[in-house]
Amino acid sequence: MNLKAEKICVTIGEKKILQDVSYKFSSGKRTAIIGPNGAGKSTLLKVLCLLNEKFSGVVTLDGKNIREIGRKNLSKVMAILPQERDAPHDTTVRQLISFGRFPHRKFFGGTSQEDEAAIKNALELTKLTDFENRQVNSLSGGERQRAWLAMTLAQRPKILLLDEPTTYLDIAHQLEVMDIIADVNKKFSTTIIMVLHDINHARLYTDDLLIIKDKKIFAAGEPKKILSAQILAKVFNVEADTFKNAAGDEIIFPTKKILK
Repeated sequence: MNLKAEKICVTIGEKKILQDVSYKFSSGKRTAIIGPNGAGKSTLLKVLCLLNEKFSGVVTLDGKNIREIGRKNLSKVMAILPQERDAPHDTTVRQLISFGRFPHRKFFGGTSQEDEAAIKNALELTKLTDFENRQVNSLSGGERQRAWLAMTLAQRPKILLLDEPTTYLDIAHQLEVMDIIADVNKKFSTTIIMVLHDINHARLYTDDLLIIKDKKIFAAGEPKKILSAQILAKVFNVEADTFKNAAGDEIIFPTKKILK
């Protein structure tokens, strides 16, 4: 599915959050959005799925204005995992994942065979089958993050939006989540758009990169071509060294803040 943003502007009170942001997201690819804190990255994600409707400009899905499609119909093909999330205290992993099927259910209907298959598949993809009857609040941070990710996968979205999916996770669990995302993209050709803080995750786990700075698009393109020490200096005001890892991939390592 083709998702396109055209001249998106968001203003809260007197403060501009985004200004004239236009971008066409590659169907079936993984796009990372990076930039300084407060650049408008999360706001853009919410605009793309109508969680934030207070914007000017147009977002189209396969050429149709998403305002005309509506949030309910959008949720059948698009899922978002925001930063802020909470579940009732006694919710089990399976119950949480089943919430992802709500857009597809009839008003008075229970779970269908299709729902059950989607839930089972989400459990398997996120390696949570043995945890399905555990309460979500009893899980470790990495397990809990996988449970929330599984909920979005149960929607079987064509487009998956992820807002900092590895935040607060240790290195091992960060890689685990990024590998699941890569697997979903490969198996189902799911278009994935995610806000990331780790610049090397952006380089190694995505096909396209969108850099936002000062409320606008600063740069866009192939991550390994545009994400450099020079770009980090301009966008994040840091110095960085580059080196190659054992696999031959170039890694960028920020070393210090540039003093002005």
